[in-house]
Amino acid sequence: MKRIITAALIAPLAIGLAACDVDQTKEAELPEVDVKGGQVPEFDVETADVDVGTKKTEIEVPDVDVKMPGDAKGTPVTGNE
Repeated sequence: MKRIITAALIAPLAIGLAACDVDQTKEAELPEVDVKGGQVPEFDVETADVDVGTKKTEIEVPDVDVKMPGDAKGTPVTGNE
């Protein structure tokens, strides 16, 4: 099942990449930069308090009556009519 899901997600990506043809026409050149000093930013982050727990709950489930095809009366439908 995991292989099917993986293939279903990768296939559109592969098709999308195959639909593009990219050719580099010019080499990149980085600028010359002289860096002195500086400061890294500081952050004060307050996160939310999250309480995780469990509780026991009873759920009422409906009673289902299933009739099997052998219990049916009449002529069964075969699709060749």
